[in-house]
Amino acid sequence: MDSLTDALTTNPYPGRGVLWCRTGDGSTLGAYFLTGRSPASQARTLHRTPAGELIVAPSDTRHHDHLRHYVAARQSQDWLVFGNGEQVSAVADRLASGQPPALALDGLDYEPDPPIFTPRLTVIADNRETGRAWFGAARRSSGKRTATDRLTLHIGDPAPGEGVLMTTYRSDGQQIATGAPFTEVHTGAHTPGDLMEELWSALPAQLRIAAAVFAPGGLTTADIRS
Repeated sequence: MDSLTDALTTNPYPGRGVLWCRTGDGSTLGAYFLTGRSPASQARTLHRTPAGELIVAPSDTRHHDHLRHYVAARQSQDWLVFGNGEQVSAVADRLASGQPPALALDGLDYEPDPPIFTPRLTVIADNRETGRAWFGAARRSSGKRTATDRLTLHIGDPAPGEGVLMTTYRSDGQQIATGAPFTEVHTGAHTPGDLMEELWSALPAQLRIAAAVFAPGGLTTADIRS
């Protein structure tokens, strides 16, 4: 099992990422982060709305792009949903209509942004049962197929220090490819604040845009850094 720090520092361009873990003090936490290379990607903010959602928005509100700007985290009494695109709202609406997590994550597609075709990554956390979460990834085949590969991963209650990470990209510093389906990681963080420090310091400084750490049902008190 890689440390969270190693998993990120050995990946020069992780893109966007989702994390579900438990810190040493017993806190079960989600995290979302953004890195970007282009000026348009860098010109974004992550902030909380009056309704308690976390949104990725353009620094200049005249320049909306549905692939770059979206609700990144949304919660209800029962569920927390977070991820890297407009599918977050769609999944949250499906859960609100009574669909179970596996069905709410079904039918999603990767982003139409050739040549890399960015995966759509989504996490659903159960606010009623501590530690349970479902990861969904809609990915383009690594071969010639254009049909979407859909991965659903059900995570049981992690032990302190355990976590699961998904990133949109992996890079060797030269080439960029779709990220691994998922990576099991270990965090040395004892508190939510420690987790933010570990996550933020591991992201490439010249590419990082923003990160948020939050507990299920706790978006209104999310720790946001940019």
